[in-house]
Amino acid sequence: LEALGVDQVFVPHFDEAFAAIPAEAFVRDILVGCLGVRHVVIGHDFLFGHKRTGDADVLRRLGAVHGFAVTALDPVGENHVIFSSTEVRDALLRGDVKASSHLLGRYWEVEGRVEHGDARGRTIGFPTANLHLGEYQNPAKGVYAVKAGVDHGEGTKWLDGVANFGNRPTFDRTGVLLEVHVFDFSGDLYNRHLRVALIDFLRAEKKFDGVAALRAQIAEDAARARIILGDIHLPEEKGPLIPVP
Repeated sequence: LEALGVDQVFVPHFDEAFAAIPAEAFVRDILVGCLGVRHVVIGHDFLFGHKRTGDADVLRRLGAVHGFAVTALDPVGENHVIFSSTEVRDALLRGDVKASSHLLGRYWEVEGRVEHGDARGRTIGFPTANLHLGEYQNPAKGVYAVKAGVDHGEGTKWLDGVANFGNRPTFDRTGVLLEVHVFDFSGDLYNRHLRVALIDFLRAEKKFDGVAALRAQIAEDAARARIILGDIHLPEEKGPLIPVP
């Protein structure tokens, strides 16, 4: 947002009390009383206030009373599909990260602190950095070609890798986890901040007959990911990852 020229971001705490604010009170107390707005820009389907009773027409009427203008943007899309968060979520849920990247105009990514796991990956030759997605939208369970971003002060150093998101059924584990194997990396990532961008979906998660079969499949996944990622070169910067057209 800073790179786009945004000076300030106001993020109110959204709870039951905030959700119960009527549309008129939201405009009077928040937009006018707190922020002192002079012009409000909204999306074509913007709704606000308790039970979503406020829309663009209500906002324009209240704007005339309180002295601010309103601009409602037209929907943006292509091929009869409107670009929206719903379309992005649906694409991620079916593992279509190419579609989600196209909709977003950047690669979809998560970030968090690397946690200690059970070190199974290290024992089979593919050590992983483990992240819990928390409140992030869960993508389809499976294996992805990824870019792993390590903060090095001046920006982000992007490294190639392969990642599994899922329950690790071969080991009968419960709870979902993003396990990232970074290629040709020998450093220690524990407790470090890591960004992970999903570049391409390789396959769905599956249960293998044993560790040997799993190791062989991971080797195949890694080889495919190296080919996919070989032509993708990213700048070492703190901004979002923008796909090359």
